[in-house]
Amino acid sequence: MTKASFAAIGIQEDLEARLSEFGITSPSPVQAETIPLLLEGRDVIAASQTGTGKTLAYLLPLLQGIDPQRRAVQKLVLAPTQELAMQIVREAERYGEGRGIRTLGLIGGAAVGRQIEKLREHPQLVVGTPGRVRELIAVRKLKMHEVATIVIDEADQMFQLGGAGELEKIIASALRSRQLVMLSATIGPETRALASKAMNDPAEVGIDPETKAARGLEHLYIAVEERDKVDTLRRVLRYYNPDRAIVFANTPETIAEVEAKLNHLGLTAAALYGDADKVTRSTVLGRFREGKFRVLVASDVAARGLDIENLPLVVSFDPAFDAEHYVHRSGRTGRMGRSGLSLSIVTPQQTFIMRKFARELGIPLSERALYGGQILPPEEMRGGAGPRRDKPRSGQPAVRTAGIRPHAAPEAGGAAGRGQGRDASVGRHGEPRASGARPAASRAAAGSGRSGAKASAPAGKARHTERDRKSKNKGAPKWLKDKRSGGDGQ
Repeated sequence: MTKASFAAIGIQEDLEARLSEFGITSPSPVQAETIPLLLEGRDVIAASQTGTGKTLAYLLPLLQGIDPQRRAVQKLVLAPTQELAMQIVREAERYGEGRGIRTLGLIGGAAVGRQIEKLREHPQLVVGTPGRVRELIAVRKLKMHEVATIVIDEADQMFQLGGAGELEKIIASALRSRQLVMLSATIGPETRALASKAMNDPAEVGIDPETKAARGLEHLYIAVEERDKVDTLRRVLRYYNPDRAIVFANTPETIAEVEAKLNHLGLTAAALYGDADKVTRSTVLGRFREGKFRVLVASDVAARGLDIENLPLVVSFDPAFDAEHYVHRSGRTGRMGRSGLSLSIVTPQQTFIMRKFARELGIPLSERALYGGQILPPEEMRGGAGPRRDKPRSGQPAVRTAGIRPHAAPEAGGAAGRGQGRDASVGRHGEPRASGARPAASRAAAGSGRSGAKASAPAGKARHTERDRKSKNKGAPKWLKDKRSGGDGQ
């Protein structure tokens, strides 16, 4: 199907003009497939990556199908979170205002009395969360008998949040002839079960099953020890230097810790928790969009449905729980065809999770390492751009990037000047050697103070022996010191 213009897929001239005002001149693939089906009145189940334009894919047909002269709710959109619901309200107002369409948001956490007053003004489009919508239907304040279309956005997240029962009750309260639309980044078994139960011969709009994450995104991970993750996050943010970024963490304790440490390090950050109330959530997100701070630290639940324009970087401080959560996290960036980066920080023991996601999602998920202020592929480090990751010493994992110091830059000339496969300017644990230090193999002993010592013994070994002797003598009685000195031949 052509993507030449919105007019070619049935969108009317005034809406097309409004779209062009915001720089949208041609439909995305999901819009090109979905819009004609919805205009025909078909039930639709659509799977498309987050950030590909799903909202406009159903919103434009809804607005076009509303009669502004009828004082009744004609279309209903359900969203899993308050933030996503209000986001949809803003989009509906942006494109529907010129048509005289009234839109109302019904979300939990807001004053129900105020919402009931707004319903008396007879909005034609209602957008809400399932709990509050169901509550208002139950008290007969929200009338469903004229609702012609019900849209369930982010259907898979709705089921994860335990909204299955509410959804079925809401659908059952409308006419059997209503149109039902479900959209989601991933279509799980619960979504398919509801579709088969409540939909009438649905049309399926799918994506390439081998590419479930959005195209155009770069997917990377860095493996470090747990204790080094905050410092790694700091270095990642300094390296990419994004105007804004979202950092995902899996527990409230980790969210609080990361927020506090980033602010201590001079990287302005704020936290968003899954149980945040409406006012807190709105305040934090408003400040983030306005650029009052650079890093939003959030849980999966808190960040569901977020649409932050020009968000170039998403970091998983903890690995996503599964591939589906990874898709939703990475989908916060690279929206509507823009480029973006999704980077995970994992421990060496968690690298198998990254390989699992890459296999399940059909994406290249590549390892990177921090060295000398750069983020490099490990093979470049092994090839001469930095210290090699040799076999682990006792108690040390084979994959180590945290111990690589940014100031231990490689010398020019590749392997030249290296001793035993390691940069000669770098010590055993990655610390730079003192200026003028020579490789051990080229240093001759200047005399160890021991009679009969081999002339070829390294000077470092002599100093080491002297330090050991002094360490042993520290705190010992005088007679023992004298005995040891005599035993050492001094």
